[in-house]
Amino acid sequence: MPADGTPVDHAVGLAHFNSLPFAAAEAAFLECCGSLRWAHRMAAHRPYPDLGALLAASDEAGYDLAPSDIAEALAAEPAPCLHHDAPRAAHLALRAAHAAYESRFGHTFVICLDAYGSSQHVDQVLAGIRVRMEHEVDEERAVTAEELRRLARSRIVELMTAAPGQEG
Repeated sequence: MPADGTPVDHAVGLAHFNSLPFAAAEAAFLECCGSLRWAHRMAAHRPYPDLGALLAASDEAGYDLAPSDIAEALAAEPAPCLHHDAPRAAHLALRAAHAAYESRFGHTFVICLDAYGSSQHVDQVLAGIRVRMEHEVDEERAVTAEELRRLARSRIVELMTAAPGQEG
């Protein structure tokens, strides 16, 4: 929902998206999740009748990702970062936390921050890294996969909300 509280009708964006050439749809999906197999599957299963069906398909495709697909998606993910105007100490703390996480788990830390305002992002990322550093490798693998699914869902909603011609 936009900041003014009016509901968003995703039908126009979805209809436009369903009509895109396969390669364009696949490229747009690849921006939502960096797994080529996931993006290919999502593009191949069009048309989607509504946003709910599209998000359900995204979840299903996400649950079916092999470890190599998840690694591919993680390699495409940027690490959560701060605005360049943030205090230097915050940048250093975030950089150190990311380095510790990547050293322990071998991949970029991912987290979906949709539930938080931008002013809370750095605190949520740092808290998330702190909590997740305590996970065993298998537990963190499952949490990471769930965060990738949440990020894909969020990006799909954003994609369907964009004006036609703005995708990807």
